[in-house]
Amino acid sequence: MNPSTSGWIHKFINEFSNRLLIDEYSSPIVFYERLKNTGFIYGVSVNTILDEPISHLKLTKDEFTKVNLFHALWFTFYSEIPKGTDKEAIDSIVTFYQSIERGKRSFLQKLSFSKSPSENLEKIISARLHETNNMLKKDASMLLTHALLYVDVLAFAYFLKQPDGLKVYLDVLEKTLIEHSIRALQSKKEKNKYDHLVIELVASSSEFMAATHLSISNVENVTGSMGSLEKQFILDICCLAVWDDRELDENELEFLKGLSKRLDYSEVYHQKSIEALKIFSELNAQKIHLFEYSHPIKQFYKQSMDMVKLLILRNKKRLLIELNESGELLVLLGQSTQRDLTNEEKRKVKEQLLDIFKTVPSLTIFLIPGGTLLLPLFVKLIPKLLPSAFRENQVDEEKK
Repeated sequence: MNPSTSGWIHKFINEFSNRLLIDEYSSPIVFYERLKNTGFIYGVSVNTILDEPISHLKLTKDEFTKVNLFHALWFTFYSEIPKGTDKEAIDSIVTFYQSIERGKRSFLQKLSFSKSPSENLEKIISARLHETNNMLKKDASMLLTHALLYVDVLAFAYFLKQPDGLKVYLDVLEKTLIEHSIRALQSKKEKNKYDHLVIELVASSSEFMAATHLSISNVENVTGSMGSLEKQFILDICCLAVWDDRELDENELEFLKGLSKRLDYSEVYHQKSIEALKIFSELNAQKIHLFEYSHPIKQFYKQSMDMVKLLILRNKKRLLIELNESGELLVLLGQSTQRDLTNEEKRKVKEQLLDIFKTVPSLTIFLIPGGTLLLPLFVKLIPKLLPSAFRENQVDEEKK
């Protein structure tokens, strides 16, 4: 089986029975833990959860990620609808991706669908990963966005129960993950320059998010109403955030203890998550270059900054046209270099930028889970990298 060629999903579900794909795991949390052992939850798959090889080929991390994402969605469907059929499962996953607004208006619009539902799903999964990987060739940035692929799985489970509330659920979950990540990063006792920069970046991205009804002050209320999979994922993401230097100081430990308690776990429950991450990073350090860096946070920030710079410069002509036609957006971006924008102004900036991103294929990276984290860098860099647009705007303002 080759996950990079057409027909791999049909071959996968025919070579491996649902007894192996579904019945082998006694509960969703058992499946989650096995999935975590592959690295999928940490953003980098080094294997599948099956005990036997799925291919005689040497698969890449992206190919393992494809299989793990599909397997997780497949397992989720049959967990919720045990008497469903394979056709219903595939149709349901395709419908789920089509129902996500940002997906419908970004990567899916470029696909040409066939009469085969399974091949259509292959295209969707490939496009989903391509949007993540299009510019993220560095491990530090890829780790972030691939870790958030599990949000697709959680959202699909929600979609099967309450399809009408999907967008609100996604907004709440993404904002909850980001704000817990802020707290995890802030808990570090001795922060260097890049720790502060990443904290500022993550905090700024939270301000740009649409789910303004959810704030840091009431985030505990939201996590209290979440299921066991969401809670475990939040804890694992926070462990990943504080594990950058492979050491936990007393403040970080205190944060994780408090988080475990807020998530209705025992105060020492986080130790299990840290131990799992420690074992995975030690076993796979040579495969995952991020774990080799002495300062992964610095690496993440610099690579993210370089990537956003490259995106802006590669799309310079198109962005200049869009910005010059935008009027209000150009003014607000210019003012953001001189003062803090109000919440309403940030909302306008985000909405108008997202409209632009949807029309430029290589900028749809900002529309996927995790892409919101990069938005403040775009806002920060664009006046510096495209100064001509803002100089012309200043002249126009002076004439008024």
